[in-house]
Amino acid sequence: MEFSSYVYYDAGDYDEYYNGDFDQPCDYNASNSVNSVVGPYIHSIICILGFVGNSLVILTYALYKRSRSMTDVFLLNVAIADLLFVMALPFIVYNELYHWPMGQVACKLLRGSYSVNLYSGMLMLACISVDRYIAIVQARRSFRLRSLTHGYVICALIWVFALLVSVPTFYFYHWYEPSHHDVIWVSGIKEDNTSVAPQYVCEWKFEESKVAKMVKVAVPGTQLAIGFFLPLIIMIFCYTTVIVTLQKAKNFQRHKAVRVVLVVVLVFIVCHLPYNLALIYDTVSMFKESSCNEVDSLLMAKSVLETFAYLHCCLNPVLYAFIGVKFRNHFRRIFRDLWCVGKRYITPRRFSTVNSNTYMSTIRRSVDGSSENGASFTM
Repeated sequence: MEFSSYVYYDAGDYDEYYNGDFDQPCDYNASNSVNSVVGPYIHSIICILGFVGNSLVILTYALYKRSRSMTDVFLLNVAIADLLFVMALPFIVYNELYHWPMGQVACKLLRGSYSVNLYSGMLMLACISVDRYIAIVQARRSFRLRSLTHGYVICALIWVFALLVSVPTFYFYHWYEPSHHDVIWVSGIKEDNTSVAPQYVCEWKFEESKVAKMVKVAVPGTQLAIGFFLPLIIMIFCYTTVIVTLQKAKNFQRHKAVRVVLVVVLVFIVCHLPYNLALIYDTVSMFKESSCNEVDSLLMAKSVLETFAYLHCCLNPVLYAFIGVKFRNHFRRIFRDLWCVGKRYITPRRFSTVNSNTYMSTIRRSVDGSSENGASFTM
């Protein structure tokens, strides 16, 4: 995959990337080289793994295990948020590598849904930690607090809240053609009135520089506060208290649960802390002049660390669902029943009715027999 040697810019929108020393836009060779590998290959792997893992979680709840606890509701909503997130990711990556092939409506919807699913997924993880805190530390009150109704209400409020904090993304992202016909640089040489075909992008678009500066500080600031630090603080408090409570129990299963809790917190920190630190540095750098090399290095670091953060979408099904014994049993039933379906289509026609009845009875037994409490998936 090769990047074009043309460098377009719209001075009104990309002035923070302008190279004042040489009176021309910066050429980001390092970050472009990294994106040429990270974008099409690593992101593709993340999308495939995230799609398969989260789809299996949703399929398990749809066919085999009805939501019977607050934990089930949270796990299902985390899987939905992560699935929608990885489904929007390929379009975002393609836009960053080339151009936006669709129109204004798709631009706003995909960029906005990307933000909504980011916030909702992170807040759902915080809710899972609170749910486990109540179930273990506040066990006497858990039956009253951990009801299905409370779970549905909390999830609905989280989705609405994520939608509200994503309003700036819906509003300020536009599908437009940068003014590259006015200024274009080819291998460091300024040229005018070229015949290069227009390339539409889906990016931030502002009418005033003051608004641009404010939004470009407010959006990452909100992402840091609500999408990282708030869930992190809640998870650390809840899981620390859970570990202290579990350590008092002389039980092997309890100690196994402690290890699960530690893995959940460590994976969250390892995946998201580096990128959010880079995001803080990037936001602070907006208020000082930076050389082209500094900006190029920062863009490269953000690209790599952001990809590392995306891995959490693939790991969530493992950390919160597949690690549980009962969920793995449902997972095996999926492949067993899919195998039965495959055999039904390759056997002679006269056996199709028998196989179909056998398959449906298996489904019914799976659904009727899945009365386990969802809270025991990982604990």
